[in-house]
Amino acid sequence: ILKTLNSWFWWENIWMPINCTWEHFVDRDGLVFPKPHQLYATIPCALVLLIIRFFSERYVAIPLAKALGIKNVRRVKPQPNPVLETYFRECSKHPSQSEIQGLAKKCNCTVRLVEKWFRRRRNLEIPTVLRKFQEAFWRFSFYLTSSIAGFIFLYDKPWFYDIWQTWVGYPFQTLLPSQYWYYMAEIGFYWSLLFTLGIDNKRKADFLAHVIHHLAAIGLMSGSWCGNYVRLGTLVMFVHDTADFWLEAAKMFNYAHWEKTCNMLFIIFSIAFFITRIILFPFWILRATLYQPTYYSTTPVIAYFLFNGQLLILQGLHLYWGYLIFKILRRFIFLK
Repeated sequence: ILKTLNSWFWWENIWMPINCTWEHFVDRDGLVFPKPHQLYATIPCALVLLIIRFFSERYVAIPLAKALGIKNVRRVKPQPNPVLETYFRECSKHPSQSEIQGLAKKCNCTVRLVEKWFRRRRNLEIPTVLRKFQEAFWRFSFYLTSSIAGFIFLYDKPWFYDIWQTWVGYPFQTLLPSQYWYYMAEIGFYWSLLFTLGIDNKRKADFLAHVIHHLAAIGLMSGSWCGNYVRLGTLVMFVHDTADFWLEAAKMFNYAHWEKTCNMLFIIFSIAFFITRIILFPFWILRATLYQPTYYSTTPVIAYFLFNGQLLILQGLHLYWGYLIFKILRRFIFLK
């Protein structure tokens, strides 16, 4: 069954234009093509990024947080109690008064002690300001580095200025070393975010949106790698990263209570977000993926619909986050 599914998945009609086969994607005459098995390298890359994250958060973010006036608040742990711990995990974190009385009888202690235990246990679930600062610092560091690297990789490429160049010579476009490392780092980063979802700060408002975004990003980048849509893929990554480091910087200064700096950075982020995600992405990137392929071929392959479907999902997330940002800006401007 797995062999049959594998042959279906790599069916040429899904990935490449008519009269092209996988044999055409063998390195030759100076042409180097991306190979699906190279994506296995993104997992070790994710592990390396996790190690870098650990050391940067510990030895750079914590001293920086202290310099900005953020203190490490140590929360008091409740006394070990298997009965209350089981109830907390499996039943409710906020038991009613009657439930607290029942638990007090079961544990042979006072109601007040049970209430204090649940209060301290709930506090352990809330991430400290220092922990939030560390996570924001790591994301800021990666997005800033990837934005600078992406600009260095792209500024001298013709498709950075003329989007039509992304399709010139397709699918026989050679893979550049800079494109290889750019892809490995980006996919590895999103794998690392998925690996740490359980321990990172929980986002109540858009946790599901982040999960969908990470999975869609990994699927899109991996698929574009296999189909040699690398030129467009690097543009998509660059457009996304250039706004995100402003948001993470605003978060860091917000945690440090530098309100004016935070407000200024958030306004810059909002402008960058609306320019890149609401204007450039649909009218530049989506135009290149939806319209321009039909100019080169009258029979789009199945991948055309798969990739554009995922890109449209991403644009839907952009509109959702844009709505949230607009609400914050409206409160900031009109309600101070």
